[in-house]
Amino acid sequence: MSAREKVMEKIIIFDTTLRDGEQAPGASLTSAQKLEVAYQLEKLGVDIIEAGFPIASPDDFAAVQAIAKKIKKSGICGLARCLPQDIEAACKAVKTAKRPRVHLFLATSKIHLQYKFKKAEDEIIEIGRKAIILAKKGCDDIEFSPEDATRTDRGFLYRMVEMAIDEGARTVNIPDTVGYSYPAEIFDLITAIRNNVPNINKAVLAIHCHDDLGMSAANSVSAVLAGVRQVHCTVNGIGERAGNASLEEVVMAIATRKDAFKGLATSINTKEIYHTSKLVSNLTGFVVPPNKAIVGKNAFRHESGIHQDAVIKQRTTYEIMDPADVGMATSELVMGKHSGRAALANRLKALGCPVNDSKLNDIFKKFKDLADKKKEVFDDDLLALAEEELRTATRAYELISLHVSTGTDIIPSASVKIKLKGGIKAASSTGDGPVDACYKAVDKITGIKTKLTGYEIESLTRGQDAQGLVRVEIKVGEMIAGGRGASTDILEASVKAYLDALNKAK
Repeated sequence: MSAREKVMEKIIIFDTTLRDGEQAPGASLTSAQKLEVAYQLEKLGVDIIEAGFPIASPDDFAAVQAIAKKIKKSGICGLARCLPQDIEAACKAVKTAKRPRVHLFLATSKIHLQYKFKKAEDEIIEIGRKAIILAKKGCDDIEFSPEDATRTDRGFLYRMVEMAIDEGARTVNIPDTVGYSYPAEIFDLITAIRNNVPNINKAVLAIHCHDDLGMSAANSVSAVLAGVRQVHCTVNGIGERAGNASLEEVVMAIATRKDAFKGLATSINTKEIYHTSKLVSNLTGFVVPPNKAIVGKNAFRHESGIHQDAVIKQRTTYEIMDPADVGMATSELVMGKHSGRAALANRLKALGCPVNDSKLNDIFKKFKDLADKKKEVFDDDLLALAEEELRTATRAYELISLHVSTGTDIIPSASVKIKLKGGIKAASSTGDGPVDACYKAVDKITGIKTKLTGYEIESLTRGQDAQGLVRVEIKVGEMIAGGRGASTDILEASVKAYLDALNKAK
């Protein structure tokens, strides 16, 4: 063990993806899928896996039992209400685990006591006491949660926590069950518990936060700063209603802000975070939002020209984490309408197509025009722009504008404006179809007699706003020439391809 490891205090990561996470409507997993997730959570380095709620169903019991048998490195926990049948099922399900745990919960807030239990505080304390005593007979490691703790009378909460520890609970968890609290209040609550529960140092103090007000991760790390040493969380923050505290956000906050969380660390292998996120997303069908912190598609992507230029010079100007640290390959400069010349030049160079400043300016103009039509410009789009610019450096014909009128009950017509050596010329024509009308209008301008011998269309990039790539082959006298053109407008791409072929035949 290194000197650094000796002085670091561990924050225990209690993952409840397979229990609270799976309670999210539509997130149900089969036993086989739960085991697959459990293996990955073990690989991730999770300390405790809350594998399920054994009494909930035979399948849930079987899943917890299977995970308890197979997982060797992580502790395995089963949830139970303070009811004998729940406790018996939980103890039995986790019995074969290398490190079994039973997690008991009992609501303590006035609203729950009044409407759910219709019992007095002293009665609730006795229910909790008997449940812990019973659970201890079947499992040595007991965690106790006073449900809805953040809305519980503090005096009663102190009594409940003290009782749980006296009866042998090794961990006492403070749940913000309905996501009602906020960071300053959580900090104050944890501080108050530590100052008012006389036996608090005999147990690990934990936190369990929900995201109803969007503050679950912030509340969790605030609790850590106040002295909590176990955090309940889920992968991607999935869970009841708006979800739970996100594992990746909590872990990376502690890892990134070492100045704030001085001397604290988790045992999570952060390089497995992204893979774990993808696995849970794929199995549950819950898509990770692109702007999701740490694991979202856009978490390490930059489109703004100002940001891109700075990131090219020094990544840390706009990135507080290295994407490799969470298992992502690299940062990405997204080419879009906000991108600048530096990012374009850098991307073209990376694609093996470096250009000089003069050509870069021409390509940049076309890039901006394309970016206004597309949400994102892909590598194939950039290569097409660069290739078109470099290939037609000495072009005789260049498209300026195009207008087409077509429909099911009218004869297609086209008006084309082209730049050529003599200046700019325009012509109009009708045709059998919109492409034919365009080509006949071009022929009027150039005066060249051609025969179209080949015409192909394909999608150059993905998405509804993808560029279409048109390839044509024409015959001019005895010469055969091929051309290609790309655009989000297939008719524009068709005319570009035709002019490209004419430029080669000239």
